[in-house]
Amino acid sequence: MRTHPLATDAVLAFGAFVAMVVGSFADPNGPHGPTFGTRTPDPFSLLLMLLGAAALVFRRRQPRAVLPVTCGLSLLELATGDPRAPVVMSTVIALYTVASCTDRPTTWRIGLLTMTGLTGVAMLAGPLPWYAQENIGIFAWTGMAAAAGDAVRSRRAFVDAIRERAERAERTREEEARRRVAEERLRIARDLHDVVAHHIALVNVQAGVAAHVMDKRPDQAKEALAHVRDASRSALNELRATVGLLRQSGDPEAPTEPAPGLGVLDDLVDTFRHAGLPVDVIVQLDTGAGPLPAAVDLAAYRVIQEALTNVRKHAGPGVRAEVSVVRVGPSVEVTVLDDGGGAEPRDAQPGGGHGLLGMRERATALGGSCFAGPRFGGGYRVHAVLPV
Repeated sequence: MRTHPLATDAVLAFGAFVAMVVGSFADPNGPHGPTFGTRTPDPFSLLLMLLGAAALVFRRRQPRAVLPVTCGLSLLELATGDPRAPVVMSTVIALYTVASCTDRPTTWRIGLLTMTGLTGVAMLAGPLPWYAQENIGIFAWTGMAAAAGDAVRSRRAFVDAIRERAERAERTREEEARRRVAEERLRIARDLHDVVAHHIALVNVQAGVAAHVMDKRPDQAKEALAHVRDASRSALNELRATVGLLRQSGDPEAPTEPAPGLGVLDDLVDTFRHAGLPVDVIVQLDTGAGPLPAAVDLAAYRVIQEALTNVRKHAGPGVRAEVSVVRVGPSVEVTVLDDGGGAEPRDAQPGGGHGLLGMRERATALGGSCFAGPRFGGGYRVHAVLPV
């Protein structure tokens, strides 16, 4: 029906024509109700019924043009037909079509005009008394046609609104899923960068020390290689834990170890001390205020890890570093300082990675801030404020 609307309307028009012709042979005022075969329509009434049915073929293409045509044919029959033929049935169908494809105010304006016009002509100009049931029936049928068309239009609008709401919700779900996937990929990328940059930097330093003292001090070379082995093992363990996040939720091999935090800060600092970087640590956290949230604890650990890694990679040979973690009101302030060790300013060195960007992203994700830049008099300073 939706693929071939014109053919569907042609079938409907033929059915309406047959119904009008059959109804024209019935006398509604028989002694025992409507009786068939007691009257026959005249040729002019048959012509009006045929024209009214033919107009209905185009009811969906030109609904506002078909309605006046059928109304005119119905008015002719109401004023001249004796006995009357039910030509007004074509007007009822045309009025329903107009009501189903327009807005409610227009529907009621056109419906009232059609109802009063047809009923008034039937009462005043027809051969029957004004109070005849046929005249009242015209008013009732046209009113029901307008109401039914308006109800169909309202239901279509309701279904379309539900469908649009469902499609919009589906698009919103897809956009939210893509946003969460992007955030998760960025988080995993930051973790991978922190793990790889930290441990590979330590491995590089210790391997250089081992190569330098291999011939003259083999004991110290063995110690450096042991640190290389420990750092590489730690890197593999953290990489396995991070990559495990990409597994399916039901995978039994997914890691269950907690993420690193300030509780293992001493172990982190020891790895840098073994690599030849003196580090002083000050931690002042109010234990009475409760433990830090996991996200803040991890962010503070990663900021310190990345800052010390940058110190080890970029600062001079005699550099010293200081780490402080202090809880100030509703925030935790993490500061990592170094004296530069006589190296040139950090910004003047070529190259660069995603370490500083990752620190800022971690702080911003928690609603905090992170600043990194040269210190007055030499060295570098990283300061992060992480709201608890």
